[in-house]
Amino acid sequence: MTMNTDAEIHELKRRVSMIDMFLTQHMKAFLKDLLAFQARTEQRLGKLDGRLDMVERRIRALHEDMPAILRAARRAAPRKRRRTAKARKKA
Repeated sequence: MTMNTDAEIHELKRRVSMIDMFLTQHMKAFLKDLLAFQARTEQRLGKLDGRLDMVERRIRALHEDMPAILRAARRAAPRKRRRTAKARKKA
């Protein structure tokens, strides 16, 4: 019986070792894929961050230019109204 027990223990250790090797290989592959995914994601996010910075700069510039744009629009609006009103009176 001691031989059977020793043989069973040896067989169980061998099977556990095989499972351990299998899981270790898969975990290494998974980690490699995960690191590659992280690198691609960081690269993409870096590009998006650059684009967002550009949009933010343009919005700030528009914010600074908006008062002048509105003043110009207000100045132009009465002229158009006067011209259209005069044109209606003539017709």
